[in-house]
Amino acid sequence: MNRVQVLKHCVNILAVVLMGASAFLFVAYGLLYKNVEFIIVHFDLLFWLAFGIFSALTLAGILFYVFNMTSLYRLTVCSYIFIDICAVVFFALCASGLISKINSVEALREYIEGAGSLASIIYIVFSFLQVVLLPIPGSVAVAVGVAMFGPLKCAVFSFIGIVLGSVTAFAIGRWIGYKAVCWIVGKESLDKWLKKLKGKDYLILSLMFLLPLFPDDILCFVAGLSSMTWPFFLVMITVTRAISVFSTAYSFELIPFTTWWGILIWAVILALIVLSFYLVCKHYEKIDKFIKDKLKIQRK
Repeated sequence: MNRVQVLKHCVNILAVVLMGASAFLFVAYGLLYKNVEFIIVHFDLLFWLAFGIFSALTLAGILFYVFNMTSLYRLTVCSYIFIDICAVVFFALCASGLISKINSVEALREYIEGAGSLASIIYIVFSFLQVVLLPIPGSVAVAVGVAMFGPLKCAVFSFIGIVLGSVTAFAIGRWIGYKAVCWIVGKESLDKWLKKLKGKDYLILSLMFLLPLFPDDILCFVAGLSSMTWPFFLVMITVTRAISVFSTAYSFELIPFTTWWGILIWAVILALIVLSFYLVCKHYEKIDKFIKDKLKIQRK
């Protein structure tokens, strides 16, 4: 191993360490202001929880790099970029004292309404970037939007931003996105999935867009690299995004995370989603044959 390779390895590992340290420092300084009752009461727990999470994520990133787990290492880097942005915003909110004025969902929505149309535009742009750039599932963005705007406005704003972002990501994947997707998921993994989805991409990708918790950015890039046509994608993304966004937005409003039964229901929903996707993938051939047979019967 020459000096250049050693230096490269050191820089990559140091980058993960610095991103983890910077995120923790911004969160820690934000907690030190103690201008929110919840932070005052649970300061020790929050401080050590943040330290543990960032330490574990940093260690995981280093191990992923050392053992050449490229996809997971890059995912860790992307996650840290997003976490650093959130940590800086959290620090700014605490330092300005704004967070102490927004101590409930109702107060947050009143503050957002006072900001006028600017807040809705910012959220639409955020939803757009969530698909194209930010490594977070759409359901997480919707959960934030529900707290900010309520379910109806959140669903409308999310739908606009996510559809625009999906079309953009599909276009990038179709025209110039192979190298970008390779960087995100790794060339070997990408080629493997493209091979697996060949001839199955219409049904499998449509199902993945419909179900929450899947990474929309990667899916849109992969769809652009698949055999999926523009007309099918536009219709599919409009229908699936409308169903998933509106159902997710109202689900977060109706099923709270603050009760044991709410957490139980969400756990059951997540298990059913995973099970449904597994069954569809396992029995794809039978489902595909059933659909084609039905279409033939209807045509006759």
